[in-house]
Amino acid sequence: MGIYSGGFRPDSLFDAAKGGAVVRAAGIYPETPVVAKEDWQKIEKFYFDNAPEIIPPPRREKPIRIGLKHFKYRETSFSHRPALTTMVKILPDKRGIVYSDGKGGRNVLTFLTPALRENYSIPLNSTPIQFYEKANEQYLTTIGNGVFPTDASNGTMQRLVKNGSSFKMGAVAISNLRRPVSMTHGDMNNDGHDDVVACEFGNETGQLAWYKNNGRGGYDKRILREKPGAIKAIIKDANNDGLPDIYVLMAQGDEGIFLYENQGGGTFREKKLLSFLPLNGSQYIELADFNKDGFDDIVYVCGDNADKTPILKNYHGIYIFLNDGKSNFEQSYFYRLNGAYKAMVRDFDLDGKLDIAAISFFPDYLRYPEESFIYLRNKGNLKFDDYSFPEASKGRWVVMDAEDMDGDGDTDLVLGSFVYLLPQGDTTGLGKKWLSTGPSVIVLENTIR
Repeated sequence: MGIYSGGFRPDSLFDAAKGGAVVRAAGIYPETPVVAKEDWQKIEKFYFDNAPEIIPPPRREKPIRIGLKHFKYRETSFSHRPALTTMVKILPDKRGIVYSDGKGGRNVLTFLTPALRENYSIPLNSTPIQFYEKANEQYLTTIGNGVFPTDASNGTMQRLVKNGSSFKMGAVAISNLRRPVSMTHGDMNNDGHDDVVACEFGNETGQLAWYKNNGRGGYDKRILREKPGAIKAIIKDANNDGLPDIYVLMAQGDEGIFLYENQGGGTFREKKLLSFLPLNGSQYIELADFNKDGFDDIVYVCGDNADKTPILKNYHGIYIFLNDGKSNFEQSYFYRLNGAYKAMVRDFDLDGKLDIAAISFFPDYLRYPEESFIYLRNKGNLKFDDYSFPEASKGRWVVMDAEDMDGDGDTDLVLGSFVYLLPQGDTTGLGKKWLSTGPSVIVLENTIR
């Protein structure tokens, strides 16, 4: 609001690199106040008078059950230590795993065999955050030099090309992406070509855009929302009109879930489905029909605790919002999970009901380190039993994928660890263990079949 303790806008607000110039040009921080001094003092007084001195950390009513009946823990024989895993992907058809390690100037893309041994690694100049393949096409999205906040447009979507039995980097398909964190592929205009919806999270600036495939190997950019924080997009026909729509989760300041309804001709109409507090730390969404009424419900995950208030929050966790059939959503389930980061919905035990596998990047390591991974087994009627596994605290899980890794008809899990951020005030000793012996990725092999 243009109010600074020193009376003027400090240059320290802006990075010396390219991103700082972007923020300065966007006018994010006004040079002069945009609110009267007296009004600002009233706001300050309100908070000082009403804010509690201490917010006690949330406590669990019941302990988490330890032991995953239908999963076997497997650890890779090869890791990049300390692990800074920025993406992980199970390759179907028993082809192993691909994951990335993002250590600034030493970015690496590693392919593991099904036996979890290193097959080969590719050094990169930029940090990978997503591997996508369809038929004979493979794409790698890179975020820039490291995953940390920036407004620089250093991200790319790059083609991978076959190089004998391995891959090598090909031509850049889309460049100048502003800190992309997720890319979703689909034919948005029914012309037979896959387009791309890009969540360009940015930091102070950013955007949600879709890139129209021109059929000649290039993409034409169309901006949907020119604000930072786009973190996850899902392409799905929400109203059964034959046109693919876009569900989007926005984080940062204006947190919420938006639906972009396809109007045809490359245009979309924005509809806000759900709004959340600016401190929710929104991280992930999935669509799934939990009550089997034929309409997609929303699974929402919030738990990013690296922002301005890094304290445990009792509203962090996994939510289910049921759809009334008209794209109106009502909260019907909540599982509190400190620092929740991702939740993937699958029928893991093949009993006909949807279960949830979740990871936390900011769990309560001091009291509940096992909540870094939670398996919610569906008992029906939106009731779940929670489980973890004894080795859950061996890494600090930031990414996860679910796929049939061994071709036996059930869904396996792979988790990736990122140990740059050690637990605040760590007295558990976990941080030191992660740095020296922590794995980059681990596998939870489904043994139901």
